[in-house]
Amino acid sequence: MIRNVEGSVQGLVTLSVQRMDLPLPLIEVEGTPGECGVAYGAAARSLIAANTANYLDRFAATGLDRPAVRRAGSLFRAASRQHAPRVAQMLDGVAEGAGVPVEEIYALNARTELLYGNGATECTSIGVLDARTASGHTVLAQNWDWHPAQRPFTLLLATRDEHGSTVLTLTEAGMLAKAGFNDAGLGVCVNMLTSDRDGRPGGVPYHVLLRAVLEQRVLGSALRVACSTPRSASINLLLGQAFSAGVPGEIVDVEVAPSDVGVLNPVDGLVTHANHFEALPTVHDTLRDIGSSSFFRSARARRLLGSGPMPIAEKDLQLVLADHGGYPQSICRHDVDALSEEDRSESLYAVVLDLDERRMSIAAGPPCRADTYHEVRLSGLFT
Repeated sequence: MIRNVEGSVQGLVTLSVQRMDLPLPLIEVEGTPGECGVAYGAAARSLIAANTANYLDRFAATGLDRPAVRRAGSLFRAASRQHAPRVAQMLDGVAEGAGVPVEEIYALNARTELLYGNGATECTSIGVLDARTASGHTVLAQNWDWHPAQRPFTLLLATRDEHGSTVLTLTEAGMLAKAGFNDAGLGVCVNMLTSDRDGRPGGVPYHVLLRAVLEQRVLGSALRVACSTPRSASINLLLGQAFSAGVPGEIVDVEVAPSDVGVLNPVDGLVTHANHFEALPTVHDTLRDIGSSSFFRSARARRLLGSGPMPIAEKDLQLVLADHGGYPQSICRHDVDALSEEDRSESLYAVVLDLDERRMSIAAGPPCRADTYHEVRLSGLFT
């Protein structure tokens, strides 16, 4: 089944029931990884083509022409097929369904690796254990900060594979994952990191790794995938899982750079992260060379949520995601002070993931302007 919502890009076809309560398209696909990829590609065909063209222009601005992009995409495809074959099957299907050259789809999913040298930063993430939340649920949250030109090419993707495993994720058209969770109560939020090790050959793309993590059913397996999969860019994964009734949930933050991993566990039931390394001193963090609001955003989010016994409500998380301390380079990022077109950044979407309820609450950004968060529950999909 494919469900789609009319988006802001001209030509996007409405294929099924509309969800006019959502601020962005929702696509639902079922089947094997390849079948899901083909259906997703067909459903978002014009959106994926437009997003690919947009990134080709961005790659060209950094000196990568189309042949170079395709050569890079071919290498990332080979690495993905070797280390994340089910994800690769889905991406091959996306290319087929969308009518986009498969090498360009892999380059799209490797946009972080291909643009990693531009010094851009994105995202502030928060994880709260069930012992600290007002609901008694394990909760993850984040702002997704990225270039505002990407806003029209963003969607929600829901997949159900041949085994019945379901994943819901925020992503960019033609990609397979960003912040999201699955029906096993496993969720992830993500932050870009940069180090002197980035750019090493042989790794899978950042966004392929994200999807491979979300395909896992248990937290230990997700950590094994995150740590053991070769990578060419640094990435921070804030992972959590809600377990069965009566069993407290768990959250762990892993900073993965090429050939190294750092781990942060919750303190007072809380862990936060931005775009600099906090647990991995063995790599050189390139943000140290240029400075960044990341150096205060993570600590500020922890401080705003407090360390006392007061339970943290979902509204408290939303208020932190809308915080303007250090504006415009605040947790709630605003596109008003970029030094160049390439440096522009804004909080495009804010998400809260209730892992016990298998629920995503999402607001169009910047979140300070959001009138409401819109809910998508796994229980309401594929019906």
